[in-house]
Amino acid sequence: MGYPKGNLVSRAIVKPGLYTVIPPEGRVFNVLPHFEGFSTTILASPKYGASFVFYVSALEPGAKTNKTWCKEEGIESFVYFMDEEKAGEGKLTVRVGGEEKTLSQGGYVYAPPGAGLDICNKSQSRIRILLYKQRYIPLAGYEARAVWGNVNDIKERIYDNMENVFVQDFLPMDLGFDMNFHILSFEPAGSHPFIETHVQEHGAYILSGQGVYMLDEDYVQVQKEDFIWFGPFAKQAVYATGRERLSYIYSKDFNRDVEL
Repeated sequence: MGYPKGNLVSRAIVKPGLYTVIPPEGRVFNVLPHFEGFSTTILASPKYGASFVFYVSALEPGAKTNKTWCKEEGIESFVYFMDEEKAGEGKLTVRVGGEEKTLSQGGYVYAPPGAGLDICNKSQSRIRILLYKQRYIPLAGYEARAVWGNVNDIKERIYDNMENVFVQDFLPMDLGFDMNFHILSFEPAGSHPFIETHVQEHGAYILSGQGVYMLDEDYVQVQKEDFIWFGPFAKQAVYATGRERLSYIYSKDFNRDVEL
């Protein structure tokens, strides 16, 4: 990389307990045990207040986990095939328990607590994935199950009666699941219908476009490849700016009461 041409600057904002904005500039790679051929950055962790861990990882051809990830009791996990170096060439093989499938771009897998994920890039293309893990909150009489899907097969629905804002839901809404992933998309000039203030956390990765996000008391410019963590009760809403659709994939905890 070499020396900078000017002053060292950063768009990153880290406000523990409130929110973070982590752009691609300044990220460092983490060496994770049992991840062979992965270049991984940890974007969210309990160290700044998140209740989950969120990663972005680039997989070289042949990259693989050589031990099941998130096999620990009570830990649920998720993988999303974000993009690939050469369109149409990347194939991601994922195994959950005794079931194995090959994903194309847009594919995802949710592994229930204790099942874990085995991941392998068997293609000749470099691909990028998002990874996520958190501790599952059990609910008597209900349980989670493995879910396989592809966002390209999920029909968009209009979000909160706004004709230029759309959402796609990845996981079932039943009480066996204590979290979900969605893609929220705003056409240019789209926005949230109101400023949200809620107990749920989000981890969001911007897939396209740009916008101005209200985060707590701040208005922050965000764009493609930025990661945002929204802490509980941090005020939040976005205005889409620019000439293309603003889209981001995000996590959400739901279906559970608050424990005292």
